[in-house]
Amino acid sequence: MCWFCGSSIEDETIGRSLRCETCGKDLRVCRHCRSFIPGYRADCAESKAEPVTDKERANFCDWFFLNQKFRSPTKGEKKAFDTAIQAKKAFEKLFGE
Repeated sequence: MCWFCGSSIEDETIGRSLRCETCGKDLRVCRHCRSFIPGYRADCAESKAEPVTDKERANFCDWFFLNQKFRSPTKGEKKAFDTAIQAKKAFEKLFGE
């Protein structure tokens, strides 16, 4: 999902020029990277990466990998999650919680 507006990101391969279809913000940004950790040196856990000043604009970092928390779930993952929710509801109904 987009770091700015929360809309889905379907592709895990994010090129430098890719923008969110909803809000138009850049997607290949530090804020989407798995190495982005505020408070680290230059807010990046990757020690080999060159510091990027604007974490919300597209950059050329070779160490960029999409953080899995921003990835949209696949259809199989959605189905498994829905099944788990239904099972939990059935359990709670059975035991009166």
